[in-house]
Amino acid sequence: MNEPSAPGITASSILLGSDQPLTGPAAPGYSEIAPAMEAFFKYANSFGGIYGRKVSLYYQDDQYNPVITVKVVKQLVQKYNVFAIVNGFGTSTHQSVEPYLNQKQIPDLFVGSGCDCWNLPNTYPYTFGLTPSYTTQGRIIGKAINKKFPKAKVGVIYQDDDFGAGGLLGLRQSLGPNTIVATQSYDPSSLSSGLDGQIQALKAAGVNLIVSFSIPEATALELIAESGLGMEVATFTPAMSADPQSVANLIDTLSSGKISGSAAVEGVYSLTFLPTLASPNDPWIKLFAKVHAEYDSALPLDDNTIYGMSVAYLTLETLMHSGRNPTRQGVVAWLNKPGSALMGPGIVPLSYSPTSHQGYSGAQLTEVQNSTSTPQGPIYIINSRGRLTVTHSHELPPPKYFLN
Repeated sequence: MNEPSAPGITASSILLGSDQPLTGPAAPGYSEIAPAMEAFFKYANSFGGIYGRKVSLYYQDDQYNPVITVKVVKQLVQKYNVFAIVNGFGTSTHQSVEPYLNQKQIPDLFVGSGCDCWNLPNTYPYTFGLTPSYTTQGRIIGKAINKKFPKAKVGVIYQDDDFGAGGLLGLRQSLGPNTIVATQSYDPSSLSSGLDGQIQALKAAGVNLIVSFSIPEATALELIAESGLGMEVATFTPAMSADPQSVANLIDTLSSGKISGSAAVEGVYSLTFLPTLASPNDPWIKLFAKVHAEYDSALPLDDNTIYGMSVAYLTLETLMHSGRNPTRQGVVAWLNKPGSALMGPGIVPLSYSPTSHQGYSGAQLTEVQNSTSTPQGPIYIINSRGRLTVTHSHELPPPKYFLN
Protein backbone atom coordinates (compact mmCIF):
# COMPACT_ATOMS: atom_id res chain seq x y z
CA MET A 1 0.00 0.00 0.00
CA ASN A 2 1.39 3.40 -0.98
CA GLU A 3 1.91 5.90 1.81
CA PRO A 4 3.41 9.43 1.98
CA SER A 5 6.86 8.28 3.02
CA ALA A 6 8.96 11.46 2.63
CA PRO A 7 8.71 15.08 1.49
CA GLY A 8 7.80 15.07 -2.20
CA ILE A 9 6.16 11.67 -2.04
CA THR A 10 2.41 11.11 -1.75
CA ALA A 11 0.39 7.97 -2.24
CA SER A 12 0.10 8.80 -5.94
CA SER A 13 3.07 10.98 -6.90
CA ILE A 14 6.82 11.60 -6.65
CA LEU A 15 8.14 15.14 -7.18
CA LEU A 16 11.77 15.63 -8.21
CA GLY A 17 13.66 18.86 -8.80
CA SER A 18 16.59 20.01 -10.92
CA ASP A 19 18.68 23.13 -11.52
CA GLN A 20 19.45 23.52 -15.22
CA PRO A 21 21.06 26.09 -17.57
CA LEU A 22 17.95 26.91 -19.61
CA THR A 23 19.45 30.29 -20.52
CA GLY A 24 22.98 31.69 -20.35
CA PRO A 25 26.25 30.47 -21.88
CA ALA A 26 25.62 26.75 -21.29
CA ALA A 27 22.04 26.75 -22.59
CA PRO A 28 22.78 25.78 -26.23
CA GLY A 29 22.52 22.00 -26.18
CA TYR A 30 22.27 21.56 -22.44
CA SER A 31 18.82 23.19 -22.24
CA GLU A 32 17.51 20.06 -23.99
CA ILE A 33 18.43 17.78 -21.08
CA ALA A 34 15.64 18.52 -18.60
CA PRO A 35 12.85 18.31 -21.23
CA ALA A 36 14.27 14.94 -22.29
CA MET A 37 14.23 13.75 -18.68
CA GLU A 38 10.66 14.95 -18.31
CA ALA A 39 9.65 13.19 -21.54
CA PHE A 40 10.99 9.86 -20.29
CA PHE A 41 9.19 10.28 -16.97
CA LYS A 42 5.95 10.89 -18.86
CA TYR A 43 6.57 7.76 -20.90
CA ALA A 44 7.18 5.75 -17.72
CA ASN A 45 4.04 7.18 -16.18
CA SER A 46 2.05 5.77 -19.09
CA PHE A 47 3.13 2.35 -17.81
CA GLY A 48 2.02 3.14 -14.26
CA GLY A 49 5.06 5.05 -12.97
CA ILE A 50 6.78 3.69 -9.86
CA TYR A 51 4.50 1.42 -7.83
CA GLY A 52 1.55 3.33 -9.24
CA ARG A 53 3.03 6.76 -8.43
CA LYS A 54 3.39 9.27 -11.25
CA VAL A 55 6.86 10.83 -11.37
CA SER A 56 7.14 14.54 -12.17
CA LEU A 57 10.14 16.83 -12.57
CA TYR A 58 10.13 20.50 -11.64
CA TYR A 59 13.22 22.16 -13.09
CA GLN A 60 14.34 25.76 -12.81
CA ASP A 61 16.76 27.92 -14.75
CA ASP A 62 19.98 28.89 -12.96
CA GLN A 63 21.49 30.57 -16.05
CA TYR A 64 24.76 28.68 -15.36
CA ASN A 65 25.33 31.15 -12.52
CA PRO A 66 26.22 29.78 -9.06
CA VAL A 67 24.49 32.66 -7.26
CA ILE A 68 21.23 31.84 -9.01
CA THR A 69 21.76 28.12 -8.46
CA VAL A 70 21.66 28.66 -4.70
CA LYS A 71 18.41 30.58 -5.00
CA VAL A 72 16.57 28.09 -7.22
CA VAL A 73 17.73 24.97 -5.36
CA LYS A 74 16.66 26.37 -2.01
CA GLN A 75 13.30 27.21 -3.57
CA LEU A 76 12.94 23.67 -4.92
CA VAL A 77 13.66 22.23 -1.47
CA GLN A 78 11.91 24.71 0.81
CA LYS A 79 8.97 25.88 -1.30
CA TYR A 80 8.20 22.91 -3.51
CA ASN A 81 9.38 20.13 -1.14
CA VAL A 82 10.99 18.02 -3.84
CA PHE A 83 12.01 14.53 -2.80
CA ALA A 84 15.44 14.79 -4.45
CA ILE A 85 17.51 16.93 -6.78
CA VAL A 86 18.31 15.06 -10.00
CA ASN A 87 21.07 16.00 -12.47
CA GLY A 88 21.78 19.43 -11.03
CA PHE A 89 23.88 20.64 -13.92
CA GLY A 90 27.32 22.22 -14.03
CA THR A 91 30.50 22.16 -11.96
CA SER A 92 30.83 25.54 -10.25
CA THR A 93 27.04 25.96 -10.24
CA HIS A 94 26.29 22.75 -8.40
CA GLN A 95 29.30 23.08 -6.12
CA SER A 96 27.49 26.09 -4.68
CA VAL A 97 24.63 23.90 -3.36
CA GLU A 98 26.34 20.58 -2.59
CA PRO A 99 26.95 21.49 1.10
CA TYR A 100 23.37 22.75 1.53
CA LEU A 101 21.76 19.64 0.04
CA ASN A 102 23.86 17.35 2.21
CA GLN A 103 23.16 19.38 5.34
CA LYS A 104 19.44 19.03 4.61
CA GLN A 105 19.92 15.32 3.72
CA ILE A 106 18.37 15.75 0.28
CA PRO A 107 19.43 13.09 -2.24
CA ASP A 108 21.62 14.86 -4.78
CA LEU A 109 21.47 12.35 -7.61
CA PHE A 110 23.43 12.00 -10.85
CA VAL A 111 25.02 15.45 -10.93
CA GLY A 112 25.54 16.77 -14.47
CA SER A 113 29.30 17.20 -14.23
CA GLY A 114 32.43 15.06 -14.03
CA CYS A 115 34.03 16.95 -11.15
CA ASP A 116 35.93 14.80 -8.66
CA CYS A 117 34.18 16.89 -6.00
CA TRP A 118 31.07 14.67 -6.22
CA ASN A 119 33.13 11.72 -5.07
CA LEU A 120 33.44 12.66 -1.39
CA PRO A 121 31.07 10.21 0.31
CA ASN A 122 32.43 10.86 3.79
CA THR A 123 31.88 14.61 3.45
CA TYR A 124 28.86 14.66 1.13
CA PRO A 125 27.09 11.31 1.55
CA TYR A 126 23.93 12.42 -0.31
CA THR A 127 25.72 13.49 -3.52
CA PHE A 128 26.27 11.07 -6.43
CA GLY A 129 28.04 12.05 -9.62
CA LEU A 130 27.25 10.57 -13.02
CA THR A 131 29.54 11.84 -15.77
CA PRO A 132 32.96 10.14 -15.82
CA SER A 133 35.55 12.06 -13.85
CA TYR A 134 37.09 14.85 -15.90
CA THR A 135 40.48 13.61 -14.76
CA THR A 136 39.65 10.17 -16.13
CA GLN A 137 38.41 11.70 -19.37
CA GLY A 138 41.62 13.69 -19.70
CA ARG A 139 43.61 10.49 -19.28
CA ILE A 140 41.56 8.70 -21.95
CA ILE A 141 41.96 11.61 -24.37
CA GLY A 142 45.70 11.59 -23.71
CA LYS A 143 45.88 7.88 -24.42
CA ALA A 144 44.06 8.37 -27.72
CA ILE A 145 46.41 11.21 -28.69
CA ASN A 146 49.47 9.09 -27.93
CA LYS A 147 48.11 6.38 -30.22
CA LYS A 148 46.69 8.48 -33.08
CA PHE A 149 49.00 11.49 -33.03
CA PRO A 150 52.28 10.42 -31.39
CA LYS A 151 54.12 13.54 -32.60
CA ALA A 152 51.42 15.99 -31.59
CA LYS A 153 52.21 19.43 -30.25
CA VAL A 154 49.18 19.84 -28.00
CA GLY A 155 47.49 23.08 -27.06
CA VAL A 156 44.77 23.11 -24.42
CA ILE A 157 41.90 25.51 -23.93
CA TYR A 158 40.01 24.92 -20.73
CA GLN A 159 37.20 26.39 -18.66
CA ASP A 160 38.54 28.27 -15.67
CA ASP A 161 37.02 26.06 -12.95
CA ASP A 162 37.28 22.49 -11.65
CA PHE A 163 35.88 21.21 -14.96
CA GLY A 164 38.86 22.51 -16.89
CA ALA A 165 41.37 21.89 -14.10
CA GLY A 166 40.36 18.23 -13.74
CA GLY A 167 40.55 17.58 -17.46
CA LEU A 168 43.94 19.26 -17.78
CA LEU A 169 45.27 17.25 -14.83
CA GLY A 170 44.25 13.95 -16.42
CA LEU A 171 45.62 14.95 -19.81
CA ARG A 172 48.99 15.77 -18.27
CA GLN A 173 49.03 12.39 -16.55
CA SER A 174 48.74 10.60 -19.92
CA LEU A 175 50.91 12.76 -22.18
CA GLY A 176 54.65 13.11 -22.11
CA PRO A 177 56.13 16.08 -20.24
CA ASN A 178 56.85 18.08 -23.41
CA THR A 179 53.74 17.19 -25.42
CA ILE A 180 51.58 20.05 -24.13
CA VAL A 181 53.22 23.18 -25.49
CA ALA A 182 50.63 25.81 -24.50
CA THR A 183 47.47 26.26 -22.45
CA GLN A 184 44.78 28.95 -22.42
CA SER A 185 41.78 29.35 -20.12
CA TYR A 186 38.42 31.05 -20.62
CA ASP A 187 35.68 32.40 -18.38
CA PRO A 188 32.24 31.12 -19.45
CA SER A 189 30.65 34.43 -18.45
CA SER A 190 32.84 36.23 -21.02
CA LEU A 191 32.18 34.14 -24.12
CA SER A 192 30.42 37.02 -25.86
CA SER A 193 33.89 38.37 -26.66
CA GLY A 194 34.87 35.12 -28.41
CA LEU A 195 38.00 33.00 -28.07
CA ASP A 196 40.10 34.50 -30.85
CA GLY A 197 42.82 35.65 -28.48
CA GLN A 198 43.22 32.26 -26.85
CA ILE A 199 43.33 30.39 -30.15
CA GLN A 200 45.77 32.94 -31.61
CA ALA A 201 48.07 32.27 -28.64
CA LEU A 202 47.89 28.52 -29.24
CA LYS A 203 48.68 29.03 -32.94
CA ALA A 204 51.66 31.19 -32.03
CA ALA A 205 52.96 28.37 -29.84
CA GLY A 206 52.97 26.04 -32.86
CA VAL A 207 50.28 23.59 -31.78
CA ASN A 208 48.92 21.07 -34.29
CA LEU A 209 46.28 19.55 -32.02
CA ILE A 210 43.89 21.24 -29.57
CA VAL A 211 42.15 19.69 -26.57
CA SER A 212 39.18 21.74 -25.44
CA PHE A 213 37.64 21.26 -21.99
CA SER A 214 34.67 23.39 -22.83
CA ILE A 215 30.92 23.81 -22.90
CA PRO A 216 29.34 23.61 -26.40
CA GLU A 217 29.33 27.38 -27.04
CA ALA A 218 33.04 27.56 -26.24
CA THR A 219 33.69 24.54 -28.49
CA ALA A 220 31.88 26.35 -31.31
CA LEU A 221 33.83 29.57 -30.73
CA GLU A 222 37.09 27.62 -30.73
CA LEU A 223 36.28 26.03 -34.11
CA ILE A 224 35.23 29.41 -35.52
CA ALA A 225 38.52 30.96 -34.38
CA GLU A 226 40.52 28.07 -35.86
CA SER A 227 38.78 28.57 -39.20
CA GLY A 228 39.37 32.31 -39.14
CA LEU A 229 43.06 31.78 -38.47
CA GLY A 230 43.40 29.14 -41.17
CA MET A 231 44.36 26.45 -38.67
CA GLU A 232 44.06 22.81 -39.65
CA VAL A 233 44.37 20.97 -36.36
CA ALA A 234 42.83 17.89 -34.79
CA THR A 235 40.38 18.74 -32.00
CA PHE A 236 39.50 16.66 -28.93
CA THR A 237 36.81 17.37 -26.32
CA PRO A 238 35.44 15.46 -23.32
CA ALA A 239 31.97 13.95 -23.26
CA MET A 240 29.02 16.36 -23.53
CA SER A 241 31.13 19.15 -25.09
CA ALA A 242 30.71 18.57 -28.82
CA ASP A 243 27.27 17.22 -29.70
CA PRO A 244 27.46 17.59 -33.50
CA GLN A 245 23.99 19.09 -33.97
CA SER A 246 24.31 21.61 -31.14
CA VAL A 247 27.81 22.76 -32.03
CA ALA A 248 27.08 22.92 -35.77
CA ASN A 249 24.02 25.09 -35.14
CA LEU A 250 26.05 27.35 -32.84
CA ILE A 251 28.76 27.79 -35.48
CA ASP A 252 26.16 28.65 -38.13
CA THR A 253 24.61 31.24 -35.81
CA LEU A 254 27.73 32.73 -34.23
CA SER A 255 29.53 33.06 -37.57
CA SER A 256 26.41 34.55 -39.20
CA GLY A 257 26.50 31.73 -41.73
CA LYS A 258 30.06 32.49 -42.88
CA ILE A 259 31.29 29.09 -41.70
CA SER A 260 29.49 25.80 -42.29
CA GLY A 261 28.84 24.31 -38.85
CA SER A 262 28.42 20.77 -40.12
CA ALA A 263 31.73 20.97 -41.99
CA ALA A 264 33.55 22.50 -39.01
CA VAL A 265 32.51 19.77 -36.56
CA GLU A 266 33.31 16.92 -38.94
CA GLY A 267 36.26 14.96 -37.61
CA VAL A 268 36.11 16.37 -34.06
CA TYR A 269 37.00 13.73 -31.46
CA SER A 270 35.08 13.43 -28.22
CA LEU A 271 34.11 10.77 -25.67
CA THR A 272 30.93 8.91 -24.81
CA PHE A 273 29.75 6.71 -21.96
CA LEU A 274 26.36 6.02 -23.57
CA PRO A 275 25.22 4.55 -26.89
CA THR A 276 25.10 7.08 -29.73
CA LEU A 277 22.90 7.81 -32.70
CA ALA A 278 25.51 6.13 -34.88
CA SER A 279 23.81 2.87 -33.81
CA PRO A 280 20.13 3.43 -34.68
CA ASN A 281 19.30 -0.22 -34.02
CA ASP A 282 20.68 -0.14 -30.48
CA PRO A 283 17.68 -0.99 -28.25
CA TRP A 284 18.17 2.08 -26.05
CA ILE A 285 18.48 4.40 -29.06
CA LYS A 286 15.31 2.90 -30.53
CA LEU A 287 13.50 3.38 -27.21
CA PHE A 288 14.72 6.96 -26.76
CA ALA A 289 13.77 7.80 -30.35
CA LYS A 290 10.27 6.47 -29.69
CA VAL A 291 9.92 8.51 -26.49
CA HIS A 292 11.29 11.57 -28.25
CA ALA A 293 8.74 11.25 -31.06
CA GLU A 294 5.87 10.92 -28.59
CA TYR A 295 6.85 13.41 -25.87
CA ASP A 296 9.79 15.61 -26.93
CA SER A 297 9.53 16.12 -30.69
CA ALA A 298 9.80 19.92 -30.50
CA LEU A 299 13.49 19.56 -29.60
CA PRO A 300 16.29 17.75 -31.48
CA LEU A 301 17.09 14.10 -31.01
CA ASP A 302 20.80 14.35 -30.27
CA ASP A 303 23.46 13.37 -27.73
CA ASN A 304 21.97 15.73 -25.12
CA THR A 305 18.56 14.09 -25.48
CA ILE A 306 20.08 10.63 -25.11
CA TYR A 307 21.85 11.80 -21.98
CA GLY A 308 18.71 13.32 -20.43
CA MET A 309 16.62 10.21 -21.01
CA SER A 310 19.41 8.01 -19.64
CA VAL A 311 19.44 10.08 -16.45
CA ALA A 312 15.67 9.69 -16.17
CA TYR A 313 15.91 5.92 -16.57
CA LEU A 314 18.59 5.64 -13.87
CA THR A 315 16.41 7.75 -11.57
CA LEU A 316 13.38 5.52 -12.13
CA GLU A 317 15.45 2.39 -11.55
CA THR A 318 16.81 3.84 -8.31
CA LEU A 319 13.33 4.72 -7.06
CA MET A 320 12.05 1.28 -7.98
CA HIS A 321 14.80 -0.49 -6.03
CA SER A 322 14.33 1.80 -3.02
CA GLY A 323 11.01 0.19 -2.14
CA ARG A 324 7.30 0.87 -2.40
CA ASN A 325 7.52 3.72 0.10
CA PRO A 326 11.00 5.17 -0.44
CA THR A 327 12.79 7.48 1.95
CA ARG A 328 15.68 9.81 1.27
CA GLN A 329 17.97 7.69 3.41
CA GLY A 330 16.76 4.54 1.66
CA VAL A 331 17.71 5.87 -1.77
CA VAL A 332 21.23 6.64 -0.57
CA ALA A 333 21.53 3.27 1.13
CA TRP A 334 20.55 1.40 -2.04
CA LEU A 335 22.99 3.31 -4.25
CA ASN A 336 25.75 2.64 -1.71
CA LYS A 337 25.38 -1.12 -2.02
CA PRO A 338 28.55 -2.50 -3.60
CA GLY A 339 27.67 -3.95 -6.98
CA SER A 340 24.19 -2.40 -6.93
CA ALA A 341 21.89 -3.47 -9.72
CA LEU A 342 21.82 -0.01 -11.28
CA MET A 343 22.85 -0.59 -14.88
CA GLY A 344 21.01 0.31 -18.07
CA PRO A 345 22.24 2.27 -21.10
CA GLY A 346 25.79 2.99 -19.94
CA ILE A 347 28.55 1.31 -21.95
CA VAL A 348 30.74 1.43 -18.83
CA PRO A 349 29.78 0.42 -15.28
CA LEU A 350 28.74 2.80 -12.54
CA SER A 351 31.15 2.84 -9.62
CA TYR A 352 28.76 3.50 -6.72
CA SER A 353 29.65 2.01 -3.37
CA PRO A 354 30.07 3.25 0.22
CA THR A 355 33.48 4.60 -0.80
CA SER A 356 32.78 5.86 -4.33
CA HIS A 357 30.12 8.24 -5.60
CA GLN A 358 31.87 9.14 -8.88
CA GLY A 359 29.42 7.58 -11.36
CA TYR A 360 30.45 6.16 -14.72
CA SER A 361 33.95 4.76 -14.58
CA GLY A 362 35.22 5.35 -18.10
CA ALA A 363 34.40 6.20 -21.70
CA GLN A 364 35.02 5.47 -25.38
CA LEU A 365 36.46 7.74 -28.04
CA THR A 366 34.11 9.09 -30.72
CA GLU A 367 34.70 10.96 -33.97
CA VAL A 368 32.11 13.08 -35.75
CA GLN A 369 31.40 11.30 -39.04
CA ASN A 370 28.53 12.43 -41.24
CA SER A 371 27.36 14.76 -38.44
CA THR A 372 27.08 11.88 -35.94
CA SER A 373 29.19 10.95 -32.90
CA THR A 374 30.66 7.63 -34.04
CA PRO A 375 32.42 5.40 -31.46
CA GLN A 376 35.98 4.34 -32.23
CA GLY A 377 38.38 1.90 -30.66
CA PRO A 378 38.36 0.36 -27.20
CA ILE A 379 36.25 1.25 -24.17
CA TYR A 380 38.38 2.30 -21.20
CA ILE A 381 37.61 2.23 -17.49
CA ILE A 382 39.57 2.98 -14.37
CA ASN A 383 40.25 -0.28 -12.53
CA SER A 384 40.56 -0.81 -8.79
CA ARG A 385 44.25 0.17 -8.94
CA GLY A 386 43.51 3.45 -10.66
CA ARG A 387 44.82 2.32 -14.03
CA LEU A 388 43.13 2.67 -17.40
CA THR A 389 42.14 -0.72 -18.72
CA VAL A 390 40.19 -1.94 -21.74
CA THR A 391 36.76 -3.42 -21.11
CA HIS A 392 33.74 -4.67 -23.05
CA SER A 393 30.45 -2.82 -23.32
CA HIS A 394 28.44 -3.09 -20.10
CA GLU A 395 25.22 -1.88 -21.72
CA LEU A 396 22.16 -3.90 -20.73
CA PRO A 397 18.92 -3.90 -22.78
CA PRO A 398 15.92 -1.89 -21.61
CA PRO A 399 13.37 -3.67 -19.38
CA LYS A 400 10.73 -5.40 -21.47
CA TYR A 401 7.89 -3.37 -19.96
CA PHE A 402 9.36 -0.25 -21.59
CA LEU A 403 9.33 -1.83 -25.04
CA ASN A 404 5.59 -2.38 -25.50
